[in-house]
This record gives sequence, structure tokens and C-alpha cells, in this order.
Amino acid sequence: MMRALYLDCGMGAAGDMLTGALLELCPSPAEFLKEINAAGLPGVKVAASPSEKCGVVGTRIDIFINGEEEKPQAPHRHTHGAHTHSRAHRHGGLSDISEIISRAALPGEVRKNALAVYSLIAAAESKVHGVPVEKVHFHEVGALDAAADVCGVCLLLHRLAPEKILASPVHVGSGHVRCAHGVLPVPAPATAEILRGVPIYGGALRGELCTPTGAALVRHFVDAFAPMPVMRVEKIGYGMGKKDFARANCVRAMIGETEDIR
Repeated sequence: MMRALYLDCGMGAAGDMLTGALLELCPSPAEFLKEINAAGLPGVKVAASPSEKCGVVGTRIDIFINGEEEKPQAPHRHTHGAHTHSRAHRHGGLSDISEIISRAALPGEVRKNALAVYSLIAAAESKVHGVPVEKVHFHEVGALDAAADVCGVCLLLHRLAPEKILASPVHVGSGHVRCAHGVLPVPAPATAEILRGVPIYGGALRGELCTPTGAALVRHFVDAFAPMPVMRVEKIGYGMGKKDFARANCVRAMIGETEDIR
């Protein structure tokens, strides 16, 4: 038998939803919040609160920057051109984010994984925009709240230490999303690029269900995408998104014992 984590991405994946789901599996959520808030991410405070979607209660993650809650803007404001003066645009390049993460008071493995996740995002942005990696400017994914989500997921997985991480195929949503370049199809180009080789699907739900941050986190950590194996589930966590749909907008995480499936 081996200890396995299973992620149900039937409503996609986003950094805050993954953080919330994994936090519910954590034996001491308060200790995690204390550690991530003491990590030295500039002005960042991570908070967790109960949230209900379609009658199910889970955890919602909110990020405060210098005491103000980061409000989600239009998704995928990725550009490689001029910045606006929005707070979300303060840390634009991979080198800026790498420096913030490298200085964070977190275990070395956590910092290494967080940097690897951002490298995946940067490579995808570079390819879809046709610019060198060092010229890519992050907007949604480069905001400090997203850096907190990436570091948070990496720290929670470090604490939970599953031997194997499995996930369902990823529901990406459907329709179109408005960004700095115009109107683009869902999944947005960077998300689609990150998820190359990963089983994904759309459907009747209109909207963006999988963000670049969520895509990069599952791409980096998940060992296999498949239906849930036979498991003796010990604990279940629900990480709630901020949008409302006809279906519960959450990532569900389950941890327990399964047969050795390596």
C-alpha cells in the first residue's frame, strides 16, 4: 500500500482552489497559515474561511496585499508590452518573481518546486506570444496573490508528503475570455500550452475553469491523470472558487492508501 493524493479537477483548477482543498487535508491549518504568512512574500497575508457552493461547505482562500484584498480582474491580462498601474502588475518578469520566491523563508524543496511551476508558465507565455522568456511579463499569474497560491500549494504538498499524486482529466470550461490581446478561446492559449499532453475536456459550462497557475501546478505535481483508483480515503478537502456555476465550483482532494500503482 502507498499514500496517495487524488485531485478531482471536474471543475478545473486554480491556485486558490488547490490551496483550499489541500489545506483541508492538513492536520494543522493554523500552522500552515502561520508559516506561509511568515515566509516574507512582500505585504502578503493569506486567510482561509468557510465557503459554501451548492450546499457543500469547503474552504475559500483570500489573499490580502498590504491589508487590501486582491480582487480578481479580467482573467488573462497577459501581455509582453507596457504595464498599467494596477497593483497586480507590480512584479512583471520571471526574474522578479524568482527573486521573491528565492528569498522566501520556506523549505528549499518548496522554493525549488515554486520556481519550477513559474518556469512552466513562463515557457508557455513565451511560446504563445513569440517573445523570449525574459521578456514575458506576468499579470494574473505574476501578481503577488498568485505567488502566494503557488508557494502555498508547494508548501502544503511538502507537508502532506504523498508518495503519489493522481488527478482526474481537467475540465477547462468553454467559450471565450477577454484579455489584453482581444478575445481568445477557452482554454486561453497559455493554459492550453501548459496542458499539452494532459487529458483535458470542455463542456456545456461557459467560462474559464482552469487558470495558467492551476494548470502549471497540476502539470508539475501530478504523476498520472486517470479515474480515481481504489483507495481507502482518510480525509477529503474542498477548495472553493470565487465564481458561482450550476455545479459546485471546487477542487476536491482526497488522501489515503492505495495499492502500489507505480
